[in-house]
Amino acid sequence: MTTFVLVPGFWLGAWAWDEVAAPLRAAGHDVHPVTLPGLAERAGEPGVTLESQVDDLVATLDGLRDVVLVGHSGAGPVVAPAAERARDRVAQLVFVDTGPLPEGISHLDFLPPDLCSWVEQRMAENGGDYPMPDRATLGRHGASTDGLDDDTFAEVHRRSTPEPGGAVTGSARRAEPDPSLPKTVIACSFTRAQVVGLIEAGVPGFAEMGGSEWTFVELPTGHWPMFSEPEKLAALLAGVGAGAS
Repeated sequence: MTTFVLVPGFWLGAWAWDEVAAPLRAAGHDVHPVTLPGLAERAGEPGVTLESQVDDLVATLDGLRDVVLVGHSGAGPVVAPAAERARDRVAQLVFVDTGPLPEGISHLDFLPPDLCSWVEQRMAENGGDYPMPDRATLGRHGASTDGLDDDTFAEVHRRSTPEPGGAVTGSARRAEPDPSLPKTVIACSFTRAQVVGLIEAGVPGFAEMGGSEWTFVELPTGHWPMFSEPEKLAALLAGVGAGAS
């Protein structure tokens, strides 16, 4: 049995992992989907920042051992520092179509200037939080919705929660990355070859991935594989977990 802690990206709560958690549990694994502060049933919690989301995840890990900690999309910069602070509880770190960010770099800093300005405008129009864009806008911004039919996307969008502004504009404290902690990237809307190019270019969010502790697995689909390919994603996570146990 492997213990999985599953952290969804922007706009999503623990519910996003339902179709991934089910086959993992059926196979006998212990699965803990997470809702970060400010999202889903935790919407409206005050003072949410990226740092407070990391602290909350570290508290979630308390009492668990040998965890395979999984972060999707915007949760990449949450799970990386959480694993560093709770190293004794984490056996494997998995990034689903995402990566870590260095200390001092926010999600906004990672975006090209025109997209950064657009997000800031959307936040200003929505009380400082960032609502999930529509499908066409996501596509223009490079967030592929491949594999999702219209009804599925509409349901995901309906259940989405605006991302707390503090999680968008802030950064989290980082420790020195631990090369003894295995790290796996499940690449869905980008390829391993593209990652190698970004590593070589020193792009934040990818530059760390050049270490020997990093492995890459491709699951060609859109940016939300928990909705487009949940069974395949579950199988890949189970394989990673088997290697960590």
